[in-house]
Amino acid sequence: MQFRLECHEVLESTSTLLKQLAEAGAAEGLAIQALSQSAGRGRQGRGWESPAGNLYLSVLLRPSVALREAPQWSFVAAVALADTIKTLLPEAAKLTLKWPNDLLLDGAKVAGILVETGVAANHELDWICIGIGVNIATKPSLPDRATSCLAEFLPAPPAPEILAVQLLQNLAHWHDLRLAQGFAPIRDAWLPHAPAMGAPVSVKRDGALIEGSFAGLSPEGGLLLAKANEVQLILAGEII
Repeated sequence: MQFRLECHEVLESTSTLLKQLAEAGAAEGLAIQALSQSAGRGRQGRGWESPAGNLYLSVLLRPSVALREAPQWSFVAAVALADTIKTLLPEAAKLTLKWPNDLLLDGAKVAGILVETGVAANHELDWICIGIGVNIATKPSLPDRATSCLAEFLPAPPAPEILAVQLLQNLAHWHDLRLAQGFAPIRDAWLPHAPAMGAPVSVKRDGALIEGSFAGLSPEGGLLLAKANEVQLILAGEII
C-alpha cells in the first residue's frame, strides 16, 4: 500500500470530502489532510474542534474483506498511530489505547479514530474511510473526559504535515500485515497498550452501563468483559 497525500489549508471535514470521492470511485490509498476544519466530527455525531496546529487526516481503503471485518481497521489505525506517537515521547509518558478508537497519554485523550464504511449494491464492503485526529499543539475542552496534546509532553512537537507522513508510513505497514496475516498480529500489537488484565471497565451501550473487568480482545476485535463467573463479548459501545 502506498498513500497519496493531498493537503488542504481548510476543509469542512476531511472525512466528508474523502467519502464523497470514495462514492465517486476514487482509488484506495487516497489520504486527505486539512490544516484546519470548520466542521470536524468525532464518534456518535460529536463535534471535533479543529484549530490549526493539530492533525486532521482521513484515508481511503478498499480491502477485499467481509463487511463484518471493517471495524478491525480501527485497530489497524490505532497500532499505526501508537507506533507513530511513541517514538516521539519521553519514556515517562504513558501511552494507552482505549477500545475501540482512542489514544491516551497519561490517561487523557490525545487522539481519536473514526471508521466509516460504504456498502456496495451487492451488500459487500465497498470502501473504508478512516478519520484520525491528533491534538498536537492544542487540546479541546470536553465535558466528559480529560484531554491532552503532544505539546504538553514535547518541547518541539512535530508539524501536522510531518506527522501525517510518518503516520501514513506506519499505517501502510499495518494495513499490509492485516491483509497478509489476518487480525491476529494487529490484536497482538494492540493488547500491550490496553488496560491491564482484570482492570475495572465500564462500557456505555445503548444508554445502559455495563461494568466488569478487562479480559482482553476476542479474535475478531470485540471487547471481552469479565462479569462474575462469565466473560461477555461486547461488539459495540464506549468505555467511560
